[in-house]
Amino acid sequence: MSFEKTTVENEAENTNFVDRRAARKQDNAGGFERRQFSDGHQGLSPEAAELGIAIDQYKLSNSRRYITHEEMIQVIKSIGYAKS
Repeated sequence: MSFEKTTVENEAENTNFVDRRAARKQDNAGGFERRQFSDGHQGLSPEAAELGIAIDQYKLSNSRRYITHEEMIQVIKSIGYAKS
């Protein structure tokens, strides 16, 4: 079985394409990170709020929207928690 790469040459489609990601990068040039839950830590215990803030800081500094379990363990350890 063989696969062949096929391309479609259509100048009209190519000229109408708008890369929305490029515009978003320019809009975000000031460093503002849009957050879905800006007040998401309200109403939490102090320990839970500390963890939430530490995870948000990790995400921002590492340009991550979601983190893995390994990264979460790393964040938890970074704020001083250890398995006893």
